[in-house]
Amino acid sequence: MDPAFARFVEPPYYAVIFTNRHKADGDPEYAAMAEEMEALAKTMPGYLGFEAARDDDGFGFAISYWESEEAIANWKQAARHQEAQRRGRSDWYEDYIVRIAKVERAYRMKK
Repeated sequence: MDPAFARFVEPPYYAVIFTNRHKADGDPEYAAMAEEMEALAKTMPGYLGFEAARDDDGFGFAISYWESEEAIANWKQAARHQEAQRRGRSDWYEDYIVRIAKVERAYRMKK
């Protein structure tokens, strides 16, 4: 996962916030799937960016940014993404929460 900030865009737009806890770290299949999903998301209409982080205890989050709720729905229905979701539920995650939020205000500080 690239630790860089997603590209800054002016609101409104949507954020899909995926908060999760891994069952176990170090699964090479998980790492490969995560990279594949990030690359696939970048090809989807309405994709704006991605940010993610994980701590040493397996707690992490991934936030993807989208132009519309329709773009989010299309991403959720992508066949390969559905396979990743199934694997996540069966193999990789102990627990997770997905939240979808409309970003109405955003600002930044950059030195």
